Amino acid sequence: MTAFVACCGHRLRLFPALACLGFAVAAFSLQRPALAADAIAVSSVGEPFSVHLDQAKVLKTPERTATLVVGNPLIADVAVQPGGIMVITAKSYGVTNVVALDRDGHTLMERPIQVLGPNENVVVVYRGIDRETYSCMPDCARRITIGDAPTYFTAILTQADSLNAKAGQPPK
Repeated sequence: MTAFVACCGHRLRLFPALACLGFAVAAFSLQRPALAADAIAVSSVGEPFSVHLDQAKVLKTPERTATLVVGNPLIADVAVQPGGIMVITAKSYGVTNVVALDRDGHTLMERPIQVLGPNENVVVVYRGIDRETYSCMPDCARRITIGDAPTYFTAILTQADSLNAKAGQPPK
């Protein structure tokens, strides 16, 4: 900026012209009505909302929300609860977004959702290229985690499905 000010000649006349242009733009923006799209562009995209894999978090929906759209439901899912609450469930690693729309299709909110790996008490064992994941709270037990070796993952999933099926049956 010092070099610009130090120069002589026609550049010094540029300052008043830029000031007049700035005032004209400010006056024009004050006279025209604010559009919904203007407010959205300024405040709709928030900080990424982080959720750990296999966990859920709660987020408040904006008032007048009529529709929620999830960019990639394979990464995260959203369930709407009474009172304007949405429950975000992490399903797979990655980043997606959630968009809240009003009845007219105007965007009320757009927020990135980042799904992170397990955060605590997890032990990962590598056997060559095969991976196994254990949850250690306080004792270590196998857990199902995306990215584990297919045989390990399938064995744990089969056991969990069997247990869930048995739990839903009435006692004999």
